[in-house]
Amino acid sequence: MTILVFGATGQVARELAPHAGVTRVGRDRADLTDPAACAALIRAERPAAVINAAAYTAVDRAESEEDLATVINGAAPGAMAEACAALGIPFVQISTDYVFAGTGETPWQPADPVAPPNAYGRSKRAGEAAVIAAGGTYAILRTSWVVSAHGHNFVKTMLRLGAERERLTIVADQIGAPTPARAIAAACLEIARQLIAEPGKSGIYHFQGAPLVSWAGFAQEIFAQADLACAVEGIASTDYPTPALRPLNSRLDCAALETVFGIPQPDWRLGLSEILKELEATS
Repeated sequence: MTILVFGATGQVARELAPHAGVTRVGRDRADLTDPAACAALIRAERPAAVINAAAYTAVDRAESEEDLATVINGAAPGAMAEACAALGIPFVQISTDYVFAGTGETPWQPADPVAPPNAYGRSKRAGEAAVIAAGGTYAILRTSWVVSAHGHNFVKTMLRLGAERERLTIVADQIGAPTPARAIAAACLEIARQLIAEPGKSGIYHFQGAPLVSWAGFAQEIFAQADLACAVEGIASTDYPTPALRPLNSRLDCAALETVFGIPQPDWRLGLSEILKELEATS
C-alpha cells in the first residue's frame, strides 16, 4: 500500500519519510503553485491515500503575498482532493488553529465558526473549504505550534538565543500547545489507513500537544530541559507587534480525534525531550 505525501523538506513530511509505504514528492515533481500538476501526479501514481504535508507557512510574509499563499494553501489542496475523490481514495489535509478568530479562552471545537485573523489563516481556510467541496473521503487535521529537530521552528530558535543571552522577553498571553511533527506524522498515517476502510470517518479534527502553555512557558521548559541558564520575562503580544496578527487563544479541543480514531493528545514535553536528543546526536 502506497501513501503519497506532498512535501519533502517540511517538518511533518520529514517525519513521514521513514514510514513504510510512504512516497514523498517535492517541488521537482509537484509544485503547489501549479494545482493541476498536483492533481495529475495523483492520477498517475494512483496511491491508496494522499497526505498533503506541504504548505505556504510564512505567516508574516503572507500579509503581502496572500494571492500566492491562497494558491498553495487553498487551490492546490482543492485540486488534490478532487483528484482523490475521482479515484475514490482518502485525502488528509493538515490545517491550523489560525482559521479561528483566536479570541476567548475556550478550546475551539471542530465545528466552531471560523474567522481567520490574518492572510495565512484565510489561505488555510480556503484549502479546508476546497477539500470539503471536492466531495470525497477526507480528513482535515488542524494543529498548532509545530516543532521538530528539522527546519525552522521555535525550539531551535530558543536554543540558539538561550545560548547567546542571559535573558529573553517572550510573549506570555498567547495560549496553546506545541505539537511534535513526529506525532502529527503518525496521526496522519493512522487517519489515512482508517479512512481507507471506513470513509464514514471523514471530517474535521483537531490535534494538539498537551498540556496547555504560553510561548513564554514553552521557552522556560526548553531552557530547563536543555540546561540553559536563560531567564524568561513574559510580555504581552502588544509589546511584540508582528505584520500578521497572532491568535491569543490557540486552544484546540481534541476529543473527537481520540473518540473516532483512537489517537490521544501527545505530551509535548516528552516530544521536546526527543527533539533535544535528536539535535544533540546530529550536532
